[in-house]
Amino acid sequence: MRKKSLILLGILIISMISFGCSNSNQSSDNEVISNQNNSSQQSLQNNQENSAGNNSQDNNNSQSNPQQSQITDNDNSQNKTGQYVICIDPGHQAKGDMSQEPVGPGSSETKFKVSWGTQGVSTNIPEYELTLSASKILKSYLEQMGFKVIMTRETNDVNITNSERATFANENNADLVIRIHADGSEDQSVSGASLHIPAQNGQYTSKIYPKSNECAEIMMASMRQAGFKVNNIYQRSDLTGFNWSEVPAVLVEMGYMSNPEEDQKMSQTSYQEKMMKSIAEATQKYFNQN
Repeated sequence: MRKKSLILLGILIISMISFGCSNSNQSSDNEVISNQNNSSQQSLQNNQENSAGNNSQDNNNSQSNPQQSQITDNDNSQNKTGQYVICIDPGHQAKGDMSQEPVGPGSSETKFKVSWGTQGVSTNIPEYELTLSASKILKSYLEQMGFKVIMTRETNDVNITNSERATFANENNADLVIRIHADGSEDQSVSGASLHIPAQNGQYTSKIYPKSNECAEIMMASMRQAGFKVNNIYQRSDLTGFNWSEVPAVLVEMGYMSNPEEDQKMSQTSYQEKMMKSIAEATQKYFNQN
C-alpha cells in the first residue's frame, strides 16, 4: 500500500513539473511575440517620422524655390540692363559755336557746330540749363534700373559740337542715344512735347532708323500714358547729330519754352522727374523687347 502511494506521488510531481515548463514556454513565446509587435510598431513609427521629415523638407524646398527663382529672375533682369550703354546728350551749351561743320560724314553741306538754343518766355531759363537738369534726372533713373549711362556734357561751360556728341556715343559703344531738348515757336499758343528720329530714307541715317523709330514709338506711348501731350514723331535728315550717329537715337523735345504755361511747368523739378521717369521706363521696355 505504501509503495502504491509513493508511485502516485511521483506521478503527481512529474505532472506538476511538466505543467510548469509548459507555462514557462508559453510566457516566453508571448514575450517574443510582444517584442516582435513592439519592434514592428516602433519601426512603423520611425518610418512615419522619417517620411514626415522628408515631406517637411520637400515642402520647405518647394516653398523656397519660388523665392530663389524670383531672385534669379531679378538678377537676370539686372544683368540684362547692365549690358547696355545709354548716352544722354543734353542739348546745347552756355555759348554757341557758330563756326561750321559738315552735316554728315564727307558732306560738302555745313551747319553751325552748336547753337545756344531757346529760352523760357516766362522763366527766362535758357534751354541748355533746362536740358542739363532734366538729363541728370534721367541719368539717375536709368542707373537705378541697372543701365550704364554716359553723358556728352555734365556742365554748361563746354564747347562740344553736334558731330562730336554723336562721335562720343559711337566711340563709347553706346546702344542708344537720348537727346534732350526743348522747343520754341513764334506762336505762343503752340504746346506739347515731340519726338524726332533719324530719317528712314536719309543718306546717313537709314541703318539706324528702324531701332530709333521702335524706341520712339515706345517712348511716345509711355509719355502719353504718364499724362503728357506728345504731338508726334518726326523723321529728320537735316540734323548733324543724327547724320554722324552710328547708334539708334531719339531726340526728345520736352515742350515749348515759348508757351508761358508750359515753360513754367518744365521749370519744375517734379514735372521733369515725371517726364524723365516715363522716358526711362520706355527705354527699359525697349531693351526688354530686344
